[in-house]
Amino acid sequence: MSHQRLRMMLWVLVAIAAIGGLILALQRPSDVSSQQMATIGGPFTLTGSDGKPFPSSRLNGKPAAIFFGFTHCPDVCPTTLARLTKLRRQLDKGDQALSIVFITVDPERDGPAEVGSYASLFGAPVVGLTGSVADIERVKKQFGAFSEKVDQPGGGYSVDHTASVFLMDRNGQFVATLAPEESDGIALAKLKRLG
Repeated sequence: MSHQRLRMMLWVLVAIAAIGGLILALQRPSDVSSQQMATIGGPFTLTGSDGKPFPSSRLNGKPAAIFFGFTHCPDVCPTTLARLTKLRRQLDKGDQALSIVFITVDPERDGPAEVGSYASLFGAPVVGLTGSVADIERVKKQFGAFSEKVDQPGGGYSVDHTASVFLMDRNGQFVATLAPEESDGIALAKLKRLG
């Protein structure tokens, strides 16, 4: 066997070993993420736009897209909710397609009337939820959602927050997230897998 041929075979073996190592490395985080997935979400009770308690059990029976935002949000929130209502229509399953849930991360400004009025702007049923600061913090923690007040130069404040949408199956179990940068095709495929 020539040296050139032997060298080529060795490089092929090195490449196979590298690919095998990469596959093993990628499998390990997916095991961790599946464990983490099991801890996202869980039962909660917040306040609906009618001012009455809204238990998460009311969402059971159909998939849900849960988004944390605030009514004074200039771009991410209205864009995300408009996109979700468009995708919901594309599922073409009527009222059974998907529950869209908007949970405020700014309960000091967003009471029941504010979240209800905001949720009604999107031309599809959107559940608007609020609660006490402690209630919202507890639900954010359950979902691993982030938010933080940011003071504005002219006074007042905005809120930085998680921009992803949490997708839950019809039993209230976390399945995946939708990121803003994902194409509508990918997002729609994820929603269809919810059932």
